[in-house]
Amino acid sequence: MALTGRAALLAALGSIPVGIWDAGWTAMLAVNAPLAVACACDYALAAPVRRLGLTRSGDNSVRLGEAADVTLTLTNPAGRPLRAQVRDAWPPSSWQPGTETTASRHRVTVPAGERRRLTTRLRPTRRGDRHADRVTIRSYGPLGLFARQGTHKVPWTVRVLPPFTSRKHLPSKLARLRELDGRTSVLTRGEGTEFDSLREYVPGDDTRSIDWRATARQTTVAVRTWRPERDRHILVVLDTGRTAAGRVGDVPRLDASMDAGLLLAALASRAGDRVDLLAYDRRVRALVQGRAAGDLLPSLVNAMATLEPELVETDARGLTATALRTAPRRSLIVLLTSLDAAPVEEGLLPVLPQLTQRHTVLVASVADPHVATMAAARGNTDAVYEAAAAAQAQAERHRTAEQLRRHGVTVVDATPDDLAPALADAYLTLKAAGRL
Repeated sequence: MALTGRAALLAALGSIPVGIWDAGWTAMLAVNAPLAVACACDYALAAPVRRLGLTRSGDNSVRLGEAADVTLTLTNPAGRPLRAQVRDAWPPSSWQPGTETTASRHRVTVPAGERRRLTTRLRPTRRGDRHADRVTIRSYGPLGLFARQGTHKVPWTVRVLPPFTSRKHLPSKLARLRELDGRTSVLTRGEGTEFDSLREYVPGDDTRSIDWRATARQTTVAVRTWRPERDRHILVVLDTGRTAAGRVGDVPRLDASMDAGLLLAALASRAGDRVDLLAYDRRVRALVQGRAAGDLLPSLVNAMATLEPELVETDARGLTATALRTAPRRSLIVLLTSLDAAPVEEGLLPVLPQLTQRHTVLVASVADPHVATMAAARGNTDAVYEAAAAAQAQAERHRTAEQLRRHGVTVVDATPDDLAPALADAYLTLKAAGRL
């Protein structure tokens, strides 16, 4: 039980005339007998907390940046009404800063034998699983002088999914894909393309595409149109080692890589290709294989939701061996990793030929826009030194990318905002060239 602020104030006021507040609670009750009786009655009339029934319902998942509503149902089996203050506790990252106090606390009155629903609105600030903590209930008597207090465990989990902010680029990339597919009047031709249909020749068409047999059967010149091959296999590999933990702007590198991977997966599945996901550092952190197009994105975001960078050096040999087992046939392997010189030169380059001799390899990396800003800075001595350091970092990064290109690797190096569309464009370019 707990003495409320109202009761403490009345007790203090009652004890001041005889000056015995410091003598303790027992002496004060002796002077304030009417107050003691009122408190005892108030405590007796407060509804018990332990017997309350509590259940949960509501959202099980939410995208990062959006709100999730979790409903707590209180059932009062006692013969007297429940007047209570309820605190529904969740981890700190379940709320926007400064909003926990108002969002997690509720006042409620539940008549005897009835139930009421309380809705807690979560706005998570991090990906991953958020587990409900204790529900603390303080039940007041009708006078508000005394209260019963207790806690209940009511389990519930809300999974916070990646936000997929690059979804806004999908319509423009699909429009380009339709052009490659021959749904517009664009003709594509290259190694590994498939015959689509015949149409009438127009000036500017490649004469090698003229179908002479079809032309002989009609009065106009007919040309073949081609579309990129479908049902190619794409393996998206997320490097979850220590370099993925670095923050670029407001997000970790891993989150920017996830966003780019999701846009690529959405685009490739619309193109009729099969997409798998592998997350690896020193062991497999996530693996998504064999999903149908309709189930692909939900499976990917669910697998990515709980991924966190591990503060260990990525095992490049283990990553390569796992990728080869995951993609036994010719595939496009998209490795989302860092372009830092040491991890690439000491880890990736020695094992890269094992990938390139069997697969088409694309390496995508998150660049820090602050480095470019530093490189352009002038005006004082500190700015000049910062510009020199930034220029050196950029040159080292370009040199690393060039080493990868000499091994036949396509390299995409872009800032977090530009990485997803740049990776999608690189995929479409490879598809148009028949390199998948």
